[in-house]
Amino acid sequence: MSEPIIRAQAVEKFYVQPDGNRIEVIAPVDLDIEPGKIVALLGPSGCGKSTLLRMLTGLSQPSSGEVLWHGRPITSQNAGVAIVFQSFALFPWLTVLDNVEAPLEARGVAAMERHKRALRILDTVGLDGFESAYPKELSGGMKQRVGFARAMVVEPEVLFMDEPFSALDVLTAENLRNELLELWISKKMPTSAIFIVTHNIEEAVLLADRVIVLGRNPARVRADFSIEITHPRDRKSSRFVELVDYIYKIMTQPDLALAAPGATAAAQKPARQKYQMIPHARVGGIAGLLELLHDRGGKEDLYRLAEVLIMDAEDLLPIVEASVILGFATLKEGDVEITAEGVRFAEAGILERKILFRNAALKHIVILQQIDSVLHAKADHSISQEFFYDILDEHFSQDEVERQFETAMNWGRYAEIFDFDRESHRLTLAEPVGEPHPPTTTPVQS
Repeated sequence: MSEPIIRAQAVEKFYVQPDGNRIEVIAPVDLDIEPGKIVALLGPSGCGKSTLLRMLTGLSQPSSGEVLWHGRPITSQNAGVAIVFQSFALFPWLTVLDNVEAPLEARGVAAMERHKRALRILDTVGLDGFESAYPKELSGGMKQRVGFARAMVVEPEVLFMDEPFSALDVLTAENLRNELLELWISKKMPTSAIFIVTHNIEEAVLLADRVIVLGRNPARVRADFSIEITHPRDRKSSRFVELVDYIYKIMTQPDLALAAPGATAAAQKPARQKYQMIPHARVGGIAGLLELLHDRGGKEDLYRLAEVLIMDAEDLLPIVEASVILGFATLKEGDVEITAEGVRFAEAGILERKILFRNAALKHIVILQQIDSVLHAKADHSISQEFFYDILDEHFSQDEVERQFETAMNWGRYAEIFDFDRESHRLTLAEPVGEPHPPTTTPVQS
C-alpha cells in the first residue's frame, strides 16, 4: 500500500455552546487519501461532508486530532491542494484566461509562465478559443470547465471537488463526468489523487475507486470500501447495481453496520445515536411514496424507485426514512416494502389518514410523544417552543434544531397533536379527529 498523501487521525469537529455544552458535528474520524485513487465521500444533507473536506485541505482546523500532509501537520500554505466548487466561483470581471491565471498570480508566478500554463490547461479541458470570453458569456458546463482549469493549473497533488456537478443539468453533468474520467485515466491531469464530495450515489460508483459513506448526528464513517470495477463502468451491470443498492441501504438504515457486497467482515450493530433525529420529509411526500408503492405491488427496489420518481437520493432518502420510522414501510436488502399500516394509510380517506398518522407519530417519534405528554399535563395545555429547543439543543447544531423544529411542526400539526402560533411561539393541545386520545406516559427527558 502506498504512503498516504493526506492522513486524518482522530479528526473531530465540535462547537462549544455559551453554557459550556459541546455540539459534536464530526465524531473522531480516521481517513487516508492515497496516490492514484479517486475517493468519493457520500452522506445525508447537512451531515458534515463539506466541513470534513475543509479540514482535509487545511482551510479549517479540527477541534481535536490532526491532519497530516506527507507526515507533517497540514496548513493552507503547505498543502498542495486545489478545490472545485459547486457554485463555479468565477470572477465575473475577469476573462476566462485571467480567471485561470488568478491562482498562479497569487502565488507569484511570472506573467509569461502563468500565461503558458493557463493556455495549456484550457486546451486540456476543451476551452481553446474561449480565452477572452467573460463568465456571463458561458454556459454552466463551460463555467465549470473554467473551474476545473483554475484548480488544475496549480498542479495540485490532490484535487478536491465539492459537489462539482450538482448545479448542472443532467446531460451536461454526465458529459463533464465522462471528460473528467477520460483526463484521469489518460493521465492528462496534473494531480495524484481526487477527493470528491457528492450526494449522487451513481456518480460515486461511476467515478470512484473508493467510497466513504458518512452517517450523521454526529458525522461518522458508516462504510468505507473499494470499488473493483474497471473503467468504463456499465451502469446496468449486476455489480454496479449491487453497489448502488448497498449504498442506498447504508444511507437509509442508520442503526445498522452492513458489510459491503463481497466483503467477509461480519456486520455489527453500533452504538445508537444520542437522540432520535426526525427525517426531513413532509407528510405529502410520505403519502405520495406510500401511494406509489401500493400501486406498484407494495415493493420496489430503491434504485429503480429513484428512477421512476426522477429524484436524486438526496430528495428520496428522507422520505423513505420517514416512512420506515413511522412503521409505514420496511427496508431490506435495498428494497422498500409497504407494511400493513402503510397500505391502510394509502387506501384511507383524508380524516382516517390523519388518525393513522397521529397514532404512528405518537408511537414512534420521541419528541412528539414528549410534547403530547407535557401538553396534557399542563393546566393550560400550552407550552413555549423553547421546550422543544431546550431538548434538542443538547444534541444538535443550531441549524439542525431549526430543521427538526420545522419537521416536527409539520407532522404534529397535520396529525392534530397540537396547534402552533408563530406569533406567540407557543404550542397548544389540539382537539384530534376521531376518537379521544389518552395522553402518552412517556417521561420528559431532562
